Amino acid sequence: MNYKIPLTLSPQEEGGYTVTSSLLPEFLTEGDSVEEALENVRDALAAVLELYSDLGRPLPSELQVENPTLPFHFETLVTTS
Repeated sequence: MNYKIPLTLSPQEEGGYTVTSSLLPEFLTEGDSVEEALENVRDALAAVLELYSDLGRPLPSELQVENPTLPFHFETLVTTS
């Protein structure tokens, strides 16, 4: 299933990045680089989805892509060397 999730990457003083989501307060992951932090997003989302399922809580409707066969807008961060 496809989800459209807003992410915030916050640089940490000691290095690396923390990733959170305004729609899912339970969502939290990190990485030593932007790339690593974004790679960890899928696992963090899977953990939050499992938590919501275990608690019987509905996901925010804004997360679900209504028709994944149609084009949809998203933004991504691209870093270059």
